[in-house]
Amino acid sequence: MRQHDTLFIGGEWVAPAGTGTIDVISPQTEEVVGRVPDGTPEDMERAVAAAREAFDHGPWPRMTFAERAAAIGRLAAIYEARQGEMAALITEEMGSPITFSNLAQAPQPLGMLKFYAEYGATFEQEEQRPGLFGPVTVRREPVGVVAAVVPWNVPQFVSMSKIAPALLAGCTIVLKPAPETPLDAYLLAEMVLEAGLPAGVLNIVPAGREAGEHLVSHAGVDKVAFTGSTAAGRRIAAICGEQLKRVSLELGGKSAAIVLDDADLPSSMGMLALASLMNNGQACVAQTRILASRNRYDEVVEAVANMVTSQPVGDPADPGTGIGPLVAKRQQERVEGYIKAGMDEGAKVVVGGLDRPYDRGWYVAPTVFAGVTNDMRIAREEIFGPVLAVIPYEDEADAVRIANDSDYGLAGTVWTADTEHGMDVARQVRTGTYGVNCYMLEANTPFGGYKASGIGRELGPEGLSGYLEYKTIARLG
Repeated sequence: MRQHDTLFIGGEWVAPAGTGTIDVISPQTEEVVGRVPDGTPEDMERAVAAAREAFDHGPWPRMTFAERAAAIGRLAAIYEARQGEMAALITEEMGSPITFSNLAQAPQPLGMLKFYAEYGATFEQEEQRPGLFGPVTVRREPVGVVAAVVPWNVPQFVSMSKIAPALLAGCTIVLKPAPETPLDAYLLAEMVLEAGLPAGVLNIVPAGREAGEHLVSHAGVDKVAFTGSTAAGRRIAAICGEQLKRVSLELGGKSAAIVLDDADLPSSMGMLALASLMNNGQACVAQTRILASRNRYDEVVEAVANMVTSQPVGDPADPGTGIGPLVAKRQQERVEGYIKAGMDEGAKVVVGGLDRPYDRGWYVAPTVFAGVTNDMRIAREEIFGPVLAVIPYEDEADAVRIANDSDYGLAGTVWTADTEHGMDVARQVRTGTYGVNCYMLEANTPFGGYKASGIGRELGPEGLSGYLEYKTIARLG
């Protein structure tokens, strides 16, 4: 069992203020595989003080962008050497299939570090512009101390999407990992120490809701970067709004995959499986509404059902596993509750249902519903599990209308033999990210959502902008 007795504050391993602990439980075996301190409001006070000291008086914000980029590059090299270890650790603590962990859980954060290390090497802090009465300098300065509050589903991805640009900007950070997945953050802390980042630049305190709210509302925090549920995002936005504190929110999704009549179903299903079922369906970008025309509806339902049943359900550490367990018992019960709701609303279970694949582990049967209308709960609400709803549409305009008929706007895809026409469809769907015959996230492009899917963008140059303040300096003579 992996046991940690300390917190990472001010560049040191320090004893927690309280005696509470968090057990990390394997979703596959239901056994304790790790234990860390349960951070308290007092611990958050110390972490914010360390971050505040490092920002107000330390070297990090006073370095050039190129100097910080070089430090990020050192961290990237260390991360790359240990990315296999990181992938296996995330699989152990939250049940992500090891193939997905090796594909995304560890490589994507590494890609973010590499991007910002390269981008920052030539980034200019000041820009000169002509003014009406003389030259004007536009200066970019770090926003300050950042509270990064992250969920459990892709813990390093969402952590690094905040940490990497915040570091390049010159900010200092307090990271609060989710109670379900604190172990990967400890591995990251080891890398930060090895990379030689100054004390207090990154502080890590795993904790629950009470300590998390204390961190978010702390007067010493200048910006909150949050990824999680829309309900929690509204609460955080209210706190930050009251304090006029900077905030970025990456929230939920209910994304639609539009299957056009000219799509080649056999060649599409492999990539659609990744788009719809990645990380056991525990992904805010998952394409869980499959929109099919009435002309090919039965054919698409059959193809989706075959795609789902072709994904082996089993031990997430087994490279042959396509779908593993959900992160916690409460998540298992939540997803099964939605499956029951779909049945009660009259949708037809094509594959899956309420029979669990295994007696041990927090598994649910990967499920496909047919006969779904877009007003059903399984089409409106984020389920966060391997449950897909196939919804019929009349024509292409109706498909776009259904795709946009959602409180969310995070992701989406279109599947077609004509990629240029697919681009035309993509331009009509109101989401922050989109794919034509694929779904991918790139470290050099912005990621975020419309509507209830969030506020602001992460990744790319746009992600860096969210951690900068812009100062205009005019002068005469």
